[in-house]
Amino acid sequence: MNLKEVEDLIALMNKNKLEEIEIEKGDWKIHLRKKGKKIVQEVFTSKEPAGEKPSPDLKQEKKFKQIKSPIVGTFYRASSPDAEPFVEVGDEIEKDQTLCIIEAMKVMNEIKSETKGKIKEILVENGEAVEFDQPLFTVET
Repeated sequence: MNLKEVEDLIALMNKNKLEEIEIEKGDWKIHLRKKGKKIVQEVFTSKEPAGEKPSPDLKQEKKFKQIKSPIVGTFYRASSPDAEPFVEVGDEIEKDQTLCIIEAMKVMNEIKSETKGKIKEILVENGEAVEFDQPLFTVET
């Protein structure tokens, strides 16, 4: 699957007002999900037979990790409305560094990094409700 095919899938989603699409083609499976006009998750996986070496693209893909919400609640990028966000796209992060807060039942839960790396994407808007296991950040490890 190439970039043009992914762009075509996104156009198909927009044209038909689809929120989610999953396609399998050859050795590739792609799952796209969007919220509003913004794609919030892309997942590529290979169904390669055992013993075959992964392509260079797959090796590169494994460098990215998603940090997901451990609870249902409200996502906050900073400790208070007038404070600076904990992280921005491009920031280098360390293991156990606070990335955001999720408020659940009036309790503020700090969400910490499970790995060190670089923030590539922030997948949730400040003040947005999040579900359990919803991707929050994409980190390049």
